[in-house]
Amino acid sequence: MYAVSLKRDGTIDHQQNAVDSDVLKYLSFQIGLEEGYTLRSFFEMIGKYALLGKLNSFLPTYTEQYLACPQQGCDSAALDHLEFAKTVEMIGYPEKRLEIYSSVSGIQNKDSVEIRSLQLNSLLDMPLKLGRLKHVVFGDRVDIFEFDTVFTLFEFIDGITWELSFHVIPEQCQLRR
Repeated sequence: MYAVSLKRDGTIDHQQNAVDSDVLKYLSFQIGLEEGYTLRSFFEMIGKYALLGKLNSFLPTYTEQYLACPQQGCDSAALDHLEFAKTVEMIGYPEKRLEIYSSVSGIQNKDSVEIRSLQLNSLLDMPLKLGRLKHVVFGDRVDIFEFDTVFTLFEFIDGITWELSFHVIPEQCQLRR
C-alpha cells in the first residue's frame, strides 16, 4: 500500500516530498502522523489543500470554528492525547449486519474518555495519535479484540469530520456552570 506522512504544519509528504495541489490521488494512501500532530494540524492541512475541504459538507463549518479559536493554548488538562481509531462490530440481533466506523476519543492514563462535552478550542492543541482496530463480536464489549490496522487519508478526514459533528457541542448549547 502506498503511504503519506501528515506533518504538524499541515503538509502532506509522499516519499519525503511535499504533495502539491493535486492531492486527491492520495486519498487511498495509508497515513502516518508526525510526532506532535494535533487537531490543529488537521485543520492546517485542510487549509493548505482546498480540495480536501470539499470532501465533507460539515468541514466548512468546523473550519470556521477553527479559525475563530485562539492560535495556541487550545488543549485540555483532562486528557493526555486524542486517539483516532476504527471499530468493526458484528451485530446478530434482530438482523445480522457488520458495522465499520471510525471514532475519536480522549485518552487519559491509557483509558478512553468521552470528549463529547469539550469544545473545539479545548481540543485543537491536543496530540492526535492513530489507534488500533477494535473488533466487537455480537455486542460483547467484555471481549473486545484489538488489532494493528492502517488508516487511509480519506478515512482520516471523513472520520474526524464525522466525529466532530457528534462530539463537539455548539457553545450556545452547553449548560451554564
